[in-house]
Amino acid sequence: MITNLANSNTYGVGVRGIGYFVPDQIVTNHDLAKKIDTSDEWISRRIGVKERRIASEDETLSDLATKAGRKAIENAGLSPEDIDLIILARVDPDHIDPSTSFLVQHKLGAKNAAAFDAVIGGCPGSVYAMAIGANFIATGSCKNVLVIGADMISRNILNWEDRTTCCFFGDGAGAMVLSRVKKGKGIQSYLLELDGSRYEACIIPAGGIAMPITEENVDDKNVRHLKMDNKAVWNFATTVLPDSISRVAKESGLEVKDVDMIIAHQANINIIRTSLEKLGLGMDKTHTTIEKYGNTGGASPFITITEAVELGKVKKGDKVAFVSFGAGLAWAGMLIEWNLEEDFL
Repeated sequence: MITNLANSNTYGVGVRGIGYFVPDQIVTNHDLAKKIDTSDEWISRRIGVKERRIASEDETLSDLATKAGRKAIENAGLSPEDIDLIILARVDPDHIDPSTSFLVQHKLGAKNAAAFDAVIGGCPGSVYAMAIGANFIATGSCKNVLVIGADMISRNILNWEDRTTCCFFGDGAGAMVLSRVKKGKGIQSYLLELDGSRYEACIIPAGGIAMPITEENVDDKNVRHLKMDNKAVWNFATTVLPDSISRVAKESGLEVKDVDMIIAHQANINIIRTSLEKLGLGMDKTHTTIEKYGNTGGASPFITITEAVELGKVKKGDKVAFVSFGAGLAWAGMLIEWNLEEDFL
């Protein structure tokens, strides 16, 4: 599904505020090499991660999400009471029920906001959630929507003895405030797609209806933690990342060369490099945070755009393409005319 948002709705949708939060605890590749059969050289070369942030025992997902959300609201020049809706893209919640977004609403003091968790599958979830939030604004239902991507992958999801997964990931949260702008401004187009035939390429087998946690499997790390077919994910990602950029650019009336900045999900530095090469672009067209934060799941595009803006790499009027991809296998792309100082309605 691909949609031109700029010309098909009552309002345009712009990015009014951004922010992120990562835990204080740093785990380096050298730290991992003391516990598993790996090395700093192998992880750096194959994945691009040098270190990652890991949540402390007293931090919860709602804590990370709240801190990122508060920064985005402050960056937007708004108060929590101005938020109409909170969408939290995540994998592992604070509790199975109720939704973790309800806690975030409470912790923020966003008493006027409705909230829900967008459980889309971690890594693809942030851009999916942006598209969902954008439609609430474009149709006039909401004025200000807080979209948060947050994942605490270290706590329950990772097997820290499995080097095929644990070397990749870190914990973090990022957020955006989406608000009404003049029609034609802000978000230009987006696509949301998936291939359910590859459902098991990136999966946590146990814990749901299909395979409940039982006395027999409660200690079985082969079913309790993330399992990932790295080759399948590589082939998938290096196809959908460049294709998504090309398609959202075309849908927005642009050529790929007209895109000023590409913000890709921070899964693997070589996936990003190879994808840009397929488009005839260099790494100067993107910004990366994987080297110091690892793959932060649904948080990674929000963390990366915030840092890029802070560094002056993204400026008013720039055309910014977002791409996220992962479990499902699902992927999403979006093209935004960047303007945090837009004349918001």
